[in-house]
Amino acid sequence: MPKVALVIPSYWSRPRPAVWQPGDAVYDHPTPLDAQGTLLRTLESLNVLARRDFEVIVLAVPTAAEITAAVEARVNAIVRRAATALDLPMYTFGPSQLQQVRRTLERAGLGPFNDLLRLRGYANVRNLCVFVPHLLGSDVAVLIDDDEVFEDPAFLDKALEVLGHRIDGTPVYAVAGHYRPPEGGYRIPEPREPWERAWGQVEHMNAAFEAFIGRPPRYKVTPFAFGGNLVLHRELFTRVPFDPGVRRGEDIDYVINARIFGFKVFLDRTLAVRHLPPPKTHPAWRRLREDVLRFVYEREKIRGQTGRPGTVRVRPEDFDPYPGAFLKDDLELKAERAARALAEAYRREGDPEGAREALRTLERMRAALEDPGDPFGDLVRLQRRWVRLLAAVERPGLRRALAQAITRP
Repeated sequence: MPKVALVIPSYWSRPRPAVWQPGDAVYDHPTPLDAQGTLLRTLESLNVLARRDFEVIVLAVPTAAEITAAVEARVNAIVRRAATALDLPMYTFGPSQLQQVRRTLERAGLGPFNDLLRLRGYANVRNLCVFVPHLLGSDVAVLIDDDEVFEDPAFLDKALEVLGHRIDGTPVYAVAGHYRPPEGGYRIPEPREPWERAWGQVEHMNAAFEAFIGRPPRYKVTPFAFGGNLVLHRELFTRVPFDPGVRRGEDIDYVINARIFGFKVFLDRTLAVRHLPPPKTHPAWRRLREDVLRFVYEREKIRGQTGRPGTVRVRPEDFDPYPGAFLKDDLELKAERAARALAEAYRREGDPEGAREALRTLERMRAALEDPGDPFGDLVRLQRRWVRLLAAVERPGLRRALAQAITRP
């Protein structure tokens, strides 16, 4: 049987009211240190699972360096409390453990790879969600978020059912599940705001969900994935990293990366978790800006393909209806309409600064288009280094030394 690690990144911010300050990492809804949070609820829901042959790893992710000690202490306390009711091996990993890993790599002559291991930014956190299980010798990493609960006792059996096998001749090394929102179903509520309708993201997401989740067959090669319900086999995660160059949406970006390196992600329409997210803490203009810039980056990654050895050429249409709709030539037009509609909404609300920030999104977009860099070349170089690092840490003595950093709470 494969060795399975269930990995939960847990994001924490400064106490209220100043939960975010300039320079802090940006996440959708980190838990303020003075709030109860959702991590304990997620861990307690593991009791629903019929299958018990897995390990649990919780990553403690602070939004700012100065709250590191408090975040690690808080996460350790929550995991300790959950462990009293769960008969499972449970570990925590935070910035302190990451520093220990980096020092061990430095002593082993692998210090130049330390920049691949960071606990800041969604993609970097996801890379640690597979790197840490790799140190424990796991064959499978099941990625879950701390604002979800398990309701299906057979979840893990479903997650592993086809992993490592073939569907229509294609090896299955990644299985994506989906979210059940609080109101039920799998669709996102239709947007009310004019700027959201002008942007069209929810419309295209729901079209994708209807086509891939709402209709048989059970398994389909998917253009999207949810990072909080994603099952990865070592044959994939040791070969393809998450790309830190993408600002958000690292889960869907990973589907693109996997396809570029010859892997396909399958969606299982029966593999679901209940998603109970707290309210988002960032203003609408920031969320729109992050999305616009990530789609610019991904579109350039696709446009910049050069047929390098070991890569497969992909097209925006391969990812229709979502995210493909935002990887085509009309991206700028969509962004222009959305940003201007959002700016107008801010003006009606008497918020001139919000209006200015909405329009600054267009300035940032144009700057990114004028100097897009080389996302495809960067990905290829990143992938080569990632493969070398994960192969190097498989040396038995080094792996044991590195695994000592992964602590029981």
